[in-house]
Amino acid sequence: MTDLSALDRDRVRELFDLRNSFVSFVGGSFEDDPYPAWHALREQAPVHEGIVHELTGCQDELFFHGLPNPDRPHFSAFSFEACDAAYRNDTVFSSSFDPVDLSGERYDLLNSMLSMNGQQHRRYRALVQPSFVPAKAQWWIRNWIEQTVGLLIDSFADDGRAELNVDFCAAIPVLTITGSFGVPVEQALDIREALQTPNKVIEIIAPIVNDRRETPRDDLISVLAHAEMTDEDGVTHTLTDPEIYSFALLLLGAGSGTTWKQMGITLAALLQQPEVLRAVTEDRSLLRAAIEESLRWMPTDPMFSRFVTQDIDFYGVQVPAGAVMHICLGAGNRDPERWERPDEYDINRPMKPSLAFGGGAHICLGMHVARAEMTVGINALLDRLPNLRVDPDAEPPRFIGMYERGATAIPVLFD
Repeated sequence: MTDLSALDRDRVRELFDLRNSFVSFVGGSFEDDPYPAWHALREQAPVHEGIVHELTGCQDELFFHGLPNPDRPHFSAFSFEACDAAYRNDTVFSSSFDPVDLSGERYDLLNSMLSMNGQQHRRYRALVQPSFVPAKAQWWIRNWIEQTVGLLIDSFADDGRAELNVDFCAAIPVLTITGSFGVPVEQALDIREALQTPNKVIEIIAPIVNDRRETPRDDLISVLAHAEMTDEDGVTHTLTDPEIYSFALLLLGAGSGTTWKQMGITLAALLQQPEVLRAVTEDRSLLRAAIEESLRWMPTDPMFSRFVTQDIDFYGVQVPAGAVMHICLGAGNRDPERWERPDEYDINRPMKPSLAFGGGAHICLGMHVARAEMTVGINALLDRLPNLRVDPDAEPPRFIGMYERGATAIPVLFD
């Protein structure tokens, strides 16, 4: 059994509160609503010259995929059609200008499968995809998600009150992912904190990789340690240690940061519409629609970038080779050309695919695991916390952040 007594809740709050310095480099301190600006930009034209946050009116120096280079022109897409077209055309809108080399000592998110193109990306993705298909969701639920969710709720179920965003939502993905690596709870937060210094993460993971090569278990590192890949010359080989480290870092960086915020956004949206929360509580078949509408209405990562490989006339804008195209999927997901009343959170609207998990060849690998975490987590809360409601005496949740949007604290009461 997992022992969550080793989970330092004060440290969880420090690492996962959107308002602290740990996430401010992606715009966590941005407290305005960017959607009115994005609506205005989209109405003016599908594509604009400039970078999303600057066009929105945010002048902070921020980190994001496609970090600006003063020598490159930058453009941003705001309509659903333009965003979708950029995702689907990975020949012109590439994930990176530079090849990804996993044979060396460079370990970061931008030197990983996230930035691979073409055949290299297809080979690596095919290797890890089987662990993330919908049919594999039960493997994640059974081994890690269900137990983590249950133990977290145990820790506050008798209190009559809780702060769901950081004390619940934030802990689930990081414990799920580190659990799938075979990392004990007491080291899970060390890994989260060390993501900005990847070598510290590798120091924790390396002994596990070595052990799983010799003695495989029913976990993700074992799958990676024994997976076989065929290279360009037709030679089959297993993943090297650096290749496993790269994927582990990508999963930690992408998975532990996004799912908790999206779960918090979903819960906050439901709690702010008690009649909708009541309907979902009484009819759990509506939970899928509640989650998918949350993904459309406010995706936690509202922008990704692509690198332009050849000159193109893109929705009336001349975009030169060498430019960076920023895909504002947050704006695309509220395009009135695709959705009626797009600013409303409405779980009864006809369900259409959104861009929340990206699109094209690089559509989010972990999206089915993320959906499983949100579904199991919210279902368990509704099962075990009767009359769940926002604490009327506390500050209500607000949505903040630029390139990582999420809710502030979600204080609740229950009977």
